[in-house]
Amino acid sequence: MRETYSPAQEDFSTAPEHSLQLTQILEWNDGMALPHEDVLAAEEPLEVRVGDAARGFASISVTMRTPGHDAELAAGFLWTEGVIGSLDEIGEIRVQATSAAGKKNVITIELHDSGFEPSQLRRNFFAASGCGICGKASIEAIRQRGLRAPNPEFRFNPKLLCRLPDRLRAAQTVFSHTGGLHAAALFDAAGELLVLREDIGRHNAVDKVAGWALLERRLPLAEHVLLVSGRGGFEIAQKSLAMGLPVLATVSAPSSLAVQLARELGLTLAGFLRGSRFVIYAGQSRLIF
Repeated sequence: MRETYSPAQEDFSTAPEHSLQLTQILEWNDGMALPHEDVLAAEEPLEVRVGDAARGFASISVTMRTPGHDAELAAGFLWTEGVIGSLDEIGEIRVQATSAAGKKNVITIELHDSGFEPSQLRRNFFAASGCGICGKASIEAIRQRGLRAPNPEFRFNPKLLCRLPDRLRAAQTVFSHTGGLHAAALFDAAGELLVLREDIGRHNAVDKVAGWALLERRLPLAEHVLLVSGRGGFEIAQKSLAMGLPVLATVSAPSSLAVQLARELGLTLAGFLRGSRFVIYAGQSRLIF
């Protein structure tokens, strides 16, 4: 449990708008019940609608997320899921208020020349979220999307990798207030932090990083490392490959399918990155000893 503190003394100015919520709690501490205010990570739905003026707009996804960087989240989701192949396919991005309180939980993205078919997109996303396809079919679907092995020439020093978790934790502004968020952090080849995004969902945090890179026209990320503050599942590995990342590191364990995908497509996958130790599950050739 985090130590007792007064939220009134906290500086929330660095946290994205609406990402934090205050609440009244009762804390039991060494035989005493102490009422006070606490800070929670906000959790709200975000509906993503895509389309164009000619064919209209359709809802393709609803995800529970922490508000903040929603345009990046939606754009990154479209990129990592293969809906778009270029930033030029995105027209206007509109965030809409859906309540009298001004909460903005619907985002509409106009697509240019994407050839999208809303009903097919919905079926694909529902199947993925429900794990309705086997591992072999999942990897085959990734291969059919045309994703290629990331930069085979990229190399990194293991000692550099070990310094990244401390830099990630130091930059987690919302986590520092709540203790309840995942983070995805993008580093360059020298270990410099380029961008960090937080969310209650690790997949959302990764999509926010992808959206940032897409909107900044930095894709593919051929000489970068992505660090995720959780386990490395199949979808995290898939999204990393969609961004062209050569290295994915996680502070916890990867899944079997993530390891299989990393070995299939040449992604360096490191798990249990803590202190001066980590485990390489795929792509050992990128390490400089």
